[in-house]
Amino acid sequence: MSTPAPHSTADSVIRFYYRGEIHAVDQAAPTRTILQHLREDLHCTGSKEGCAEGDCGACTVVIGEQGPEGVTLKSVNSCIQFLPTLDGKALYTVEDLKQDSGALHPVQQAMVECHGSQCGFCTPGFVMSLWDLYLKHDGSHASSSAAACSSAGACQPLQRKDIDIALSGNLCRCTGYRPIIDAAHRMGELPAVGFDRQALQQALQPLQRDDTFVYRHDGQTFYAPRTLAQLVEVRAANPGARILAGSTDVGLWVTKQMRDLGDIIYLGQVSELNAMALREGQLEIGAGVTLNDAYAEICKHYPELSEMWQRFASLPIRNAGTLGGNVANGSPIGDSPPWLIALGAQVVLRGPAGQRVMPLEALYLDYMKKDMQADELVEAVRIPLPHAGQRFRTYKLAKRFDQDISAVCAAFSVTLDGGKISDIRIAFGGMAATPKRAALTEAALRGQAWSESVLENAVALMTDDYKPLSDMRASSEYRMKTSQNLLRRFWLETRVDAPLRSDQVNPFVCA
Repeated sequence: MSTPAPHSTADSVIRFYYRGEIHAVDQAAPTRTILQHLREDLHCTGSKEGCAEGDCGACTVVIGEQGPEGVTLKSVNSCIQFLPTLDGKALYTVEDLKQDSGALHPVQQAMVECHGSQCGFCTPGFVMSLWDLYLKHDGSHASSSAAACSSAGACQPLQRKDIDIALSGNLCRCTGYRPIIDAAHRMGELPAVGFDRQALQQALQPLQRDDTFVYRHDGQTFYAPRTLAQLVEVRAANPGARILAGSTDVGLWVTKQMRDLGDIIYLGQVSELNAMALREGQLEIGAGVTLNDAYAEICKHYPELSEMWQRFASLPIRNAGTLGGNVANGSPIGDSPPWLIALGAQVVLRGPAGQRVMPLEALYLDYMKKDMQADELVEAVRIPLPHAGQRFRTYKLAKRFDQDISAVCAAFSVTLDGGKISDIRIAFGGMAATPKRAALTEAALRGQAWSESVLENAVALMTDDYKPLSDMRASSEYRMKTSQNLLRRFWLETRVDAPLRSDQVNPFVCA
């Protein structure tokens, strides 16, 4: 039996803004996905189901949400997002884009003119991803970039990189991407259609809650606290409940593994967990901050992470998933823990007894096993800011550039003092049961000259630091060889004499 949440609003009705009005749901399972509700309950079949795991993008929708700086809109995969997470938000699908006059939206019109669709199955998802991109450049909000709509009523040209990022979560097997990319350029040339963010903000205002939202259905309870204090109370009362952040992993437990999650505690509405701040030489990122927002802020301090930012899954996944969730998941192939460990990051845990802080590498005890109590959760991650003499790089090896799981993820941080290594931290993902430092290799390098001969002696020790396995992504031999070569590449880029320029090997820069 679920324990009532303190200060809760136990009305068991999900309310969100949809198609110009408040939409209420009270007879859906807490793990029913937004896509299932659209297609099976509302019979709005524009959004398609392809993979049901957040990969193909056919189900892409745009979510609107009230934030501290106004309304934000972002594309997400509706096939893995649970319906109760929509409470207090707005939902936009491909059916919503046609104008009141009956004319197609510029995004849709551009797809028609550029022949960006053949079978049409993937098209609604592409349209919604392009609409999300369009909204970022339509000049209807203060943070829009220079590519805003001009007084002539058309938008300035988009950069190819922005288009590629926007479409990184959408797959097409018929048309290929050229005509779709052509449509992305074309949509900015058509007469502009603005978006009334102020009206959306007013529509969302009555849906905002101060207390924990509690949704119950068929013996299962979904909790959505609004404050950290509420979250701690709910967690203490329900230590066996499943913690849910971005649903980019947990969603698949339902759609692919058909698991019963039991009661759920959703972190997405906790204000303190959605904050970022600079404190005492560290960047603190709340566990609820999305991956895209987190990487955008981190890259201001560590531009070397720009490529990892782009290559981490896809934009819709980064719009939903969180850095805290990536850390708490504890996967040995997660892309964030290696570079966080290399930078000496700390993880902040929170429970009824208060706060507990530890080095991130100490959190991982064994495969999917963490040093956390049943009533604890990840509150934040603290990342040290760059310091004098530090060189830092991270690399990802995968079969595809975009939207792929790493075979090897490597991160290196070395601090040089007069050509000697005063400190070095090396961490890998995909090489062990947990994200793991190369302790023996580090010891062989620390205090030595940052030279090729010293490097080669240390590289040989990596076979003692790691015993990688073989799986469908890569063989053990491949992982070991490439990991050693990545350390050599790091040296080439950071050596004292004639280092390779970073733009020769990493042309990506933060937006």
